[in-house]
Amino acid sequence: MKIWHELKKQWRYMDGVVIICLIVLSFVPYVVFGINQAKHKEDTSGNIAIVTIKGKEVDRFDLNENTKHFEKTYYPGGDKYNIVEVDGTRIRVKEDNSPDQIAVMTSWISRVGQTSICLPHQLVIEIKAKNPDNDEDEMIMTY
Repeated sequence: MKIWHELKKQWRYMDGVVIICLIVLSFVPYVVFGINQAKHKEDTSGNIAIVTIKGKEVDRFDLNENTKHFEKTYYPGGDKYNIVEVDGTRIRVKEDNSPDQIAVMTSWISRVGQTSICLPHQLVIEIKAKNPDNDEDEMIMTY
């Protein structure tokens, strides 16, 4: 109880105001992210998946409800391989022979901006909007 009384003696009104402001401000990123996600409701009819190996685009897949399920194997070099699976509006790296299996553990991706990356094989799958509303994201990345 002695510690509590000492803390009460040191407590100031502005300490409480600062603490409450910091707690409120800690939720700002969550709110901004939620608003941004609500603005960009996923339009699954207009997404494409871009597969790149070593920085060069090797494939593009339309991701929509009419896309049939299929698998495609990529050989980035040597004895390396990646099996990419497409199923409707989503895509994933189903299997590869990399040591960490990061891309396999990423599992399905389907929303604009999501990526699946296999660093040892330098394979990247990225979801982009087929018809972006504006080039705001492009402007942000060029600075």
